[in-house]
Amino acid sequence: MGSSIVEHFRNYSWLKRIFLVIAVCTFLSSSFLFLTPPGEFIREYLAKTVITTQHRDWAWIFVGAQRRDQMVLEMQNLTEVNSVEKQDLHAVQFNKNRPLESLVKVEDISGQFWKGKKMYVYDPRTIRVVVPAKQGEGERITAMVQRTGAVAGVNGGGFNDPDGLGNGFAPIGVIMSGGEILYTDQEGSIAQQIVGFTKEGTLIIGKYTINELLRLGVSDAVSFYPRVIANGKPLITSGDGGWGRAPRTAVGQKADGTVIFIVIDGRQTSSVGATLKEVQDIFLEDGVINAGFLDGGASSEMVYNDELITKPSSRYGERRLPSAFLVFDHPDEVKVKNVWEGLKTIDPGGAYDHPDFLKEQQEKKNNPPKATPKPSASTTSTPTATHKPESSSEAGKNGATPNSEATGNGTTGKPTSSAKPETSPTTSVNPTPTPTPNTNGGTTGTGGSTSGASNTVKPSETPTPSATPALPANNGNSVAPAPTPSPATKQTN
Repeated sequence: MGSSIVEHFRNYSWLKRIFLVIAVCTFLSSSFLFLTPPGEFIREYLAKTVITTQHRDWAWIFVGAQRRDQMVLEMQNLTEVNSVEKQDLHAVQFNKNRPLESLVKVEDISGQFWKGKKMYVYDPRTIRVVVPAKQGEGERITAMVQRTGAVAGVNGGGFNDPDGLGNGFAPIGVIMSGGEILYTDQEGSIAQQIVGFTKEGTLIIGKYTINELLRLGVSDAVSFYPRVIANGKPLITSGDGGWGRAPRTAVGQKADGTVIFIVIDGRQTSSVGATLKEVQDIFLEDGVINAGFLDGGASSEMVYNDELITKPSSRYGERRLPSAFLVFDHPDEVKVKNVWEGLKTIDPGGAYDHPDFLKEQQEKKNNPPKATPKPSASTTSTPTATHKPESSSEAGKNGATPNSEATGNGTTGKPTSSAKPETSPTTSVNPTPTPTPNTNGGTTGTGGSTSGASNTVKPSETPTPSATPALPANNGNSVAPAPTPSPATKQTN
């Protein structure tokens, strides 16, 4: 019986054999993924990874639309719970008698699936938030470092990133530098996800209102999440944190005041990316007592001594960003200009004005792929003594020139109306939108649109600041800050 089946298979043409092998492999893999507990674990793991990219709507392929939306809410709720506990500001006791050390130290780190860098900053008072130099466009960190004379830097907070091709000038949340509020999209009484430093150098992570930040003496801050260590306690106690593997940027502080920045490369063959728990465990090994994440995905990068020392996953290299944490020899001499002051609308950009994308499309248009000529039927004649072959032309060649321009429909975020914090009357605040959840898996926040490149995107009038929660998204790129409920909303934790 078995030999007859083998013999029958051998009689198949090569095309039939290929189709049969594909069908058998598809059946076996589908049965494993959908009918076994290990298969279900793999599908959910893949779905979590996709959810934190720009293309979260595709997570339904692995778990279905209903389960995908449920997973998004679970991740969102966990972020909220972990951000509630207020920080003990007395837990950090700065070691003022420590011998003179270098300002920073950078080390290589690696795991089974990732590679990255770890930077120690021994005096946290040397860390400042820096923003772009000109209105309307974000700035690459290497350019920020060179322009300001900084020693090192990493990427900062999240931003609205249409199509993953935004201009890096539409932040989400709050940006503070040198004690001044440069930007916010919420009123002073509404809590936001914060990563920042006080004037004394204490790292602050969690949900705080702008009014609270000012009372605590916070001088430099951006918005991002999730928090993974609070007052010495790890917050991820089971599982891997629920966000899959991706490029990561994170910051933590030890009890003696030392700040540690971690940047993990990802979405590459040499480094797939790290889970939240893996980064948490790196911090715990160093004795970190408070830690959380900054913008990740294609935004993750570290610059040291004017050199980009990590490998961003963006196809265009370094991205234009709205904020960065930079380290200075003389931080008191650093002056950061408020480039959002006076703006009524903020255009986040997109495919329609991204210089690298437009250049790429133009090159494709100028050099379309050549179609393979199709041979035509030819006739055979019997040669005679006087017959000579024609040499004037070739017959029967037809070629097509396909149009290689990629088009699509994208969306950009709408900037919000100006909202000045209650305790900072001298600061001009020009907010951008607080992203809203999309239960259909559409991109909000920094993830951008998943439907392709946008050809025409115009900034619109500024609506009232929204307090609707944002879905976590990692741009392939950025992740929007966590939900910011309005004062009228009762929050259950």
